[in-house]
Amino acid sequence: MRLSELQKNVPATVAGVVDAVADDAIARRLRELGFVAGEPVRIVALAPFGGDPLLVQIGSTRFALRRSEAARVTVADADGAGA
Repeated sequence: MRLSELQKNVPATVAGVVDAVADDAIARRLRELGFVAGEPVRIVALAPFGGDPLLVQIGSTRFALRRSEAARVTVADADGAGA
């Protein structure tokens, strides 16, 4: 499942970050910010009407991500299922 598809306040774990294009600068930056396999993640808040941004918490840090950026992050259920 993609992070952009995760429901609000549902705990999950980062499975990985997928490059949308070769040498994807956004995917690289997400990894640098801590979106790495095994990290706990959840959606804290959603923009109205399904728009941008999403407020995402990874560890104790919160980030505002566009849906297109969040779609690069694959997640699994907090117990590790559903990647």
